[in-house]
Amino acid sequence: MSGEQVSGHIPTQRDRKVQRSVDPAIYRQRNLIERFFNKLKHFRKVATQYEKTARNYLAAILIASSRLWMRQYESAS
Repeated sequence: MSGEQVSGHIPTQRDRKVQRSVDPAIYRQRNLIERFFNKLKHFRKVATQYEKTARNYLAAILIASSRLWMRQYESAS
């Protein structure tokens, strides 16, 4: 997506008079990312920002992400 203009892809509520159009493929990708961050917040170290330095916090995020990926990989096979 280099150089593309990206707009928000949050659908409007049904009771609004002016409805925005939403690309289903982009909305699906956005939903996947939101669900990933929600799962990531279940790890206490990540949610509370327990680590003091940016390097250690990034390491905690990478470990939590790896655990989530392995859990997903195991359930898929």
